[in-house]
Amino acid sequence: MDALKQSQAPLRSAPARPFLPQERPLSMLPCRLDRAAEVRQSPVHSGATLIVRRLFIFVGTALLTLAGGYGMYDVVKVGGVTFLEALLLGLFLVLLAWVAFSFMSALAGFFVLLTRRQPNLPIDTTGPLPHVTSRTAMLLPTYNEDPHHVMARLRAMYESIDATGYGEKFDWFLLSDTTDPDIWISEEMAFIELRRACGGDRLYYRRRSDNTARKSGNIADWVTRFGAAYDHMVVLDADSLMEGDTIVRLVHAMERNPSCALIQTQPVIVNARTLFSRLQQFAGRVYGPLITAGNAWWHDGDGNYWGHNAIIRLEAFAAEAGLPELRGRKPFGGHILSHDFVEAALMHRAGWAIYMVPAVRGSFEEVPPSLLDFAGRDRRWCQGNLQHLAVLPTRGLHWVSRLHLLTGIGSYVTAPLWLLFLLVGLLISLQAHFIRPEYFPKGFSLFPTWPQQDPVLAAWVFAATMGLLILPKLLAYLVLISNRDERAGFAGSFRVLAGVVCETFVAALLAPCMMILQTKAVMEILAGRDAGWQVQRRSDGQLARGEVYRKLAGPALCGLVLSLCAYAVSLPLLLWMSPVVLGLLLSIPLGIMTSSRLSSPGVFATPETNYPPAVVLRANELAASEPAEMAGALQQLKLDPKLLGEHLDSLSLASPRRFGPINVPLATATAKVEECKSLEDAATWLDKRELLAVLGHPTLLKTVLEMPPGKQD
Repeated sequence: MDALKQSQAPLRSAPARPFLPQERPLSMLPCRLDRAAEVRQSPVHSGATLIVRRLFIFVGTALLTLAGGYGMYDVVKVGGVTFLEALLLGLFLVLLAWVAFSFMSALAGFFVLLTRRQPNLPIDTTGPLPHVTSRTAMLLPTYNEDPHHVMARLRAMYESIDATGYGEKFDWFLLSDTTDPDIWISEEMAFIELRRACGGDRLYYRRRSDNTARKSGNIADWVTRFGAAYDHMVVLDADSLMEGDTIVRLVHAMERNPSCALIQTQPVIVNARTLFSRLQQFAGRVYGPLITAGNAWWHDGDGNYWGHNAIIRLEAFAAEAGLPELRGRKPFGGHILSHDFVEAALMHRAGWAIYMVPAVRGSFEEVPPSLLDFAGRDRRWCQGNLQHLAVLPTRGLHWVSRLHLLTGIGSYVTAPLWLLFLLVGLLISLQAHFIRPEYFPKGFSLFPTWPQQDPVLAAWVFAATMGLLILPKLLAYLVLISNRDERAGFAGSFRVLAGVVCETFVAALLAPCMMILQTKAVMEILAGRDAGWQVQRRSDGQLARGEVYRKLAGPALCGLVLSLCAYAVSLPLLLWMSPVVLGLLLSIPLGIMTSSRLSSPGVFATPETNYPPAVVLRANELAASEPAEMAGALQQLKLDPKLLGEHLDSLSLASPRRFGPINVPLATATAKVEECKSLEDAATWLDKRELLAVLGHPTLLKTVLEMPPGKQD
C-alpha cells in the first residue's frame, strides 16, 4: 500500500513539454439545443436565383414521385386495394421520393458540369498561388493507426506545404487517442524521427489518456488548449492526403470570405488495391463529381461538413460548435458520434456560411478494403446518423441543415424499408397463391371480384424506378467524356464505359447484402446495442474465411428463404426477384472475391491510378520504406534513452489530491510491479490497461525500467 501511495504522489517540479507549443486557450462551451443561438454573423443569401434552384429540385422530386405513385396505384387498384397493397404503395412512395430526390440533384449536377458553371464560392484552381497571411493549424487525429503510415502521409503533406513557400504559416498537430501501449510508444518514436527528418519546429504531438467524445472531443480538446493561436484549422483523417497548393488556396478563400465558417472539399479515393476498394474508387471518381456539383448548386452557403479534408474558421467553430452530451443512454444518448453534420448545422444557425467546393482538386482519402470492413465502419455511421433524431428538434436550425440531418438518417432507414417493401410484395404473391380468394364479397353483388394486377404496367413502373437509379451513372459518363482532360486521365471513353458497366453489375450484386447488413445495424441500434470504437483496418482486405462465413451467413440465409418463397409461388416470380436473391445467395463468395487484391486496376482505373498526384506518390514512397521492427513499449523505452527522456518530459502531471476515486489499473499495476523480478515479467504480466497506466506515470515507469531485462530465478 505504501508503494501505491508513493507511485500516485505528484512529482515536485513540472517538466518541459517538448512535443507541444505554449498553450493559447480558446473558450469552447457546449451549445444549447433547446435555445436558439444569437446570430453573430449576417446570414448569406443568394436571393431569387437560389429559390429557383431549390424549386427545381423539390418540384421535380414531387412530380416524379407523384407520377410513379400514380403508376403504382394503377398496378394495385384493380379489384380494390387491400391492406397489404396499400402498405406496399405507401412504402413505394417513400422510397421513390428518396430515389427521385437523389436523381434531381444528379440532374442539376449534370447541367452544372456540362456548362462549366462557376460555383458560388469561386476559388482559382489553376492560376498563380495566392498570397496568404493568416495562421492555420493542420490537425491529424489518430486512433490506434499504423504509426509508420500515418507519419508517411503527414510528412508528404508537410513537404508539399513547404514547397509552396508558405510553410511558416502552418503548424502540424498529430492528435492521438491511441489506447494500445505499444502503438503509443511507436507513435512517439516515429514522431521523433519525423521531426528529425523534416527539421520541423512546427510539428507537434499530443496523446490523450481520456478519449472522451472520440474524434470530436479530440478536436475540442485541442481548440481549448491551443486554438487562440490560429485563424483556421484544417481537419484531416488518419488516411487523408491534401496537396499544399490546395490547402493554400483554401486558406486564401477563407481570408477573402469573412462570413464563411467552413469549406468542404470533395476527397478523391486513392491507393485502392482490392476489388472492393477499386469499385469504390472508380464509382466515387466517375459519379461523385456529378452528385456533389448538384448538391453544391442548390445548397449554396447552406452546405454540410463531412468531418475531414475541410478548412474551418476557429472563431466560428469555438463559439458555436461545442457539442452537448445528449440525454439518455447509449446508443441514442451520450456524446454525439456523427459530429460533423451537427457542427455544421450549429455554425450555420449563427449565420455562418458552409460551402462545398467540388471543383477544388488535390484532396484525397482511402476507403475500407473489404465489404466487411466497410460494413463495420457503416455500422458506426449508422448509429451516429440515427442519433441525429435527438438533434432534429434543435431550436433555430436552418431548414436545409435539418434536411442534411434527415438525409443522413434516411440513408440508413431506407435499407429496412427496401427489405420491408420486398417482403410485403412477396407476401402479397404468397397470399394470392395459397389463400383461396373470396370471389363474392359480403353484401349484394351481381359480379364476382377477381383478384388481379397488371403485370405489364408493373414492369413499366419497375423499369422507370430502375431508370432513376441508373440514369445518373450515364449522365456522369457523358459529362466525363465531354471533357478532354478527364477522358485522357481515364485512358479513353470506351474503357470508362466498360468500367461503368462492370461497376453497375457488381454493385447490383453487392447491394442486397448491404441492405441486409444495414437493416441488421438499424435493428441492433434500436434494440440499444452500442457500436463501440473499433480500429479501422486500412491494409489489404484479405479476410479470414471463418469471419466471412460468420458475418455473411445471415444475408445468404435470407437469400435462400426468399428464393424458396418466390419459387413456391411461381418460377416467373423467382426470375423477377433474381437480382435480389442472387446477390444474397452469393454473399459469401462475393465477400471473399471482392476482398482479394488486384494486380492492376483494369477497367476500374482512374486518373489518380494512371497518373498519381505528387503528394500521393511521396506518401506511398515513404510508406513503402521498411520501418524498423518494433519491440514492446517497455523494451523500446529501455533500449532508447533519448526516447525515454522525451516520453517522460511529455507526460501530464496529476494534480495533488488526498481523496478521490481509485485509479484501478494503476493500483493493480503497482501491485503487480512489486511482485515482478524483471522487465520481462512486467511486460508479460501487465495487461494493456495496466501497461498504459505505467507508461503514463513517471515514477512507476522508472521503477519498471530499472529492473533487469531477463527473468530472475
